[in-house]
Amino acid sequence: MAAAVTESQPGPPVHPWVAAAQGQVRFAVVGNWLSDWDATVAFVQLVDELGFDAYWANDHPTRSMDCWTYLTALAGVTRRLRLMSLVSCVYYRSPIALARQAADVDRVSGGRLVLGLGIGDDEPEFRQLGLAYPPPAERQRVLEETIHVVRGLWSGQPFSFEGRYFQLDEVSLRPGPVQQPHVPLLIGGAGERTTLRQVAAYADVSNFGAHAWAGSVFGAEEVKDKYTVLAQRCAEQGRPFEAILRSHYTPLIALAPTPPALERKRATARIPDPHVRTGPVFATPVEAVSHYQLLADAGAQYFLVCVDAGDRETLELLAHEVVPYLTPGTAAGTLA
Repeated sequence: MAAAVTESQPGPPVHPWVAAAQGQVRFAVVGNWLSDWDATVAFVQLVDELGFDAYWANDHPTRSMDCWTYLTALAGVTRRLRLMSLVSCVYYRSPIALARQAADVDRVSGGRLVLGLGIGDDEPEFRQLGLAYPPPAERQRVLEETIHVVRGLWSGQPFSFEGRYFQLDEVSLRPGPVQQPHVPLLIGGAGERTTLRQVAAYADVSNFGAHAWAGSVFGAEEVKDKYTVLAQRCAEQGRPFEAILRSHYTPLIALAPTPPALERKRATARIPDPHVRTGPVFATPVEAVSHYQLLADAGAQYFLVCVDAGDRETLELLAHEVVPYLTPGTAAGTLA
């Protein structure tokens, strides 16, 4: 029988992918408004060729391909990129189905999955899917139980669990994921009392950013304050702060070599999730370096960016004129 979910167990060891972040600044990408599958494959393969670290899938079944179908297909047309769910809502699938689908993506990709989980913030989508929309505290408890169940099922042994929301009796799941020492777990959000505690207890990656559904963390000072709290939560859990990869999310980035060209992009840009508060970035490469370096100096190590898939120029400028000029921040050691 599983331990009570209110009792935090020792966090996972430092994942090699997380440890590698100490010496470099890395970016993951998603392409918005891809028109068809051929265009999707071409865009993702360009992301791979340009040296970005990862590509992800959102989990919004009513307006995009199914997250796990999408990642499974991308595993077959890429060889190097890590593949992320950003984030998979714990209400959209049973934890057994989630464990099965995520393990399959890790296996098909040869161990390249990052499992991103979240409590879900799109209330209209919950209604469209016929799901109740519980208050945040309940959704956070469901997230915590889901983590216990998924990891227990991945143990390779019959697994039992008695929780408030899920009960399993000697359930086996084979084959499991192949990644060692474990599949990295990302938890999305920035709530200081519960979410960052869950990150410290269970996750390999903390992700929040300039979006109302990603914690509403917009400026460098806010970022640094959140990492100060995360460091405290890690100390409470007896876990090294550097065991957590610290990522920051940009809901849209558009780059152009000159201010006039940039203004043309700004005038025609389609902003994802226009009905919620977001912080898109429109910048020249020099401005983008300054923007991301400030965040890196505040403690961020990894950046997740949305790009208009029709804007190849932004992708190439980001790869060639921004990423190489960023250095790991100086604040990380002082936070721990």
